[in-house]
Formats: sequence, C-alpha cells, structure tokens
Amino acid sequence: MPHKLFRMQKADDAIRGAARPVMLAIAGDSAAGKTTITRGLVEALGPDRCTAVCVDDYHRYDRAERRGKPFTALHPDCNYLQIMEQHLQLLAMGQPVLKPVYDHHTGRLERPVLVEPREFCIVEGLLPLHTKLARACFDATVYLDPPEEIRRNWKVKRDTAERGYADSAVLAELDQREPESAAFIRPQRAFADIVIRFAPLPGRVVPVGTPLSAELLLRPTIRHPDLDGVVPADVRDIGARPAIHLKLARDADGRPVDALHIHGDAVEADSEVIEKAIWSRLGASSEPPTCLGRISDGQRNAPLAITQLLLLYHLLDAARLGGLV
Repeated sequence: MPHKLFRMQKADDAIRGAARPVMLAIAGDSAAGKTTITRGLVEALGPDRCTAVCVDDYHRYDRAERRGKPFTALHPDCNYLQIMEQHLQLLAMGQPVLKPVYDHHTGRLERPVLVEPREFCIVEGLLPLHTKLARACFDATVYLDPPEEIRRNWKVKRDTAERGYADSAVLAELDQREPESAAFIRPQRAFADIVIRFAPLPGRVVPVGTPLSAELLLRPTIRHPDLDGVVPADVRDIGARPAIHLKLARDADGRPVDALHIHGDAVEADSEVIEKAIWSRLGASSEPPTCLGRISDGQRNAPLAITQLLLLYHLLDAARLGGLV
C-alpha cells in the first residue's frame, strides 16, 4: 500500500476509534544504544502491554553468506525491506505477524516467531526509517546519534564481550561498513521526530567517569510534553549546574529546533526531582520505574533514565489521545 494511503487509513481508523497499537521507531547505527533504550521502555510498560521488534531480523543473508557479498548488513539489498514494510503495516493495524529471527550471537537465521502487537509496539534497528511506507507506520520516530568515536568504542566493547570478536576484527568491520553507514543509516536522522545524542556537552569540563549527558532535539513534527515547571525558566535561578535545560538551537538544515540538554554531572538528587516531575505529569502516583537508566554494566545513568521517561510520556500520551498530532 502506498505510504499516503496508509496514513489516510490510519487517520480514518483514529476517527472511528478503532483500536491499534502506538508505534515508536528507534533507528540508529550498530551499537548506538537502541536496544538499551528499548529494553528499559519495555520493562517499564510491562511485556503484557508492550511488544518489541528488531527489524535487523529481516536480514536476507546470515553472517557466513554475507562474507561473499559486495555489501554489509547495513545495505538495503542485504535486507528484506518489503517484508519489513508489510509486517510494520500489519503491526500498526493491530495484526500479528510471523517475524523472521536473526541470532546476533551466532550470526544465523533461526525459525520465525509469532509476534502479536499489544498496546505499544517499539521497533528498533538499523533501517526502520529507510522507506516512506515504513515511516508511515509510526506515531513517533527517534534517531540515536552518538558521536562516532563513542559509538565505535561502544561497538568494540559490546562485540568483544558478547559476540566473541577480537578488537581488530570489530574495527575492520566498522571501517568496511562506514560507506554504507553514511549512505543508508545516517540519512534516517532527517526523518526523526526526536534526535538523541549521548555525549559530553561541548565546552563543559567534568571529572573523569562522569556519566554522559544527553541532548534531545525536539522537532515540531509531533506534539512534545509541556515541560513548564520541569525545566527551569532561567538556569541562573538554580546555579551553574542545572540537571536539565532547554534552549533554541539550529537543526542540521538550519531550521530552529528545541534542544533539551540533560546533564550527566548533575547532582543525583536534582536528577531525581526531574524524573519524579516528568513521571507525575503522566498521572502516576507511584515512583518512576527503577528499570529506567540501566546500562549494560549494571550501572545507572540519570540522563538515560530521563530520556526514557520522555519517550514513555510520548507513548502514554499517544495512547490516551488515540494518536500523536
């Protein structure tokens, strides 16, 4: 189905009050943090309410077969994108799919599994925003954009610890993939409603070991939460190290965009106040979920937790209103 017709069908279903999942896409290059963010969101919402789908499962070839191909797993020709589009449409309309499975540890294609969408469906992977039809399936879209030096370090750490690679093999693969990252992965940034970057804030000197800060570009393509009372109106009111602040910036295309900065060097108590304030906006009487902010080594990152809370806000608000506008 053409992407415009599918958008019209979704709008018509919304008017009629037809039940369908809230769809969130999280795109980004390998080891950009997609699975870490998704895992926290799914755990916070609960597996009975949230379905997670990795579109890297739509690889056309297994790892051994790819060695003889002139492209890597990042290339569209290395993936069944038409099948991915069909499945995303079905999931967006509340229908189950028989999804392929790619085992990232062994590099083999396994038996497909039945996936039934629940109230929320989070789709993460390399190419979820590559085509117009795929993008039409989502209520909100996210692109993870860490600096390349940080992402490369994350990939080396992950692939050596979890997938048995040597450092040299991971670095060689990164170099091989770079042209396709530039051609097919990074262009998806232009189609994201929210661009997230975990990195030290420029010009900010912090002690070694300080958690990475987060910058969220909030594009006016969807409705974002009202942060009055959460973000200080004037950072001078609370000193030189606020936990969070919002400013007007320029996007990659030169257009104005809201840039939300979440500081990794903030006092823990200040970050907790922000988390509770955002969580209370959702009408929750309990404390924010403790699963948020967890990273792979078992530590907790407050900017990650606040970022996940803002994404939860979008999901729950969309469910309440029947879609993002």
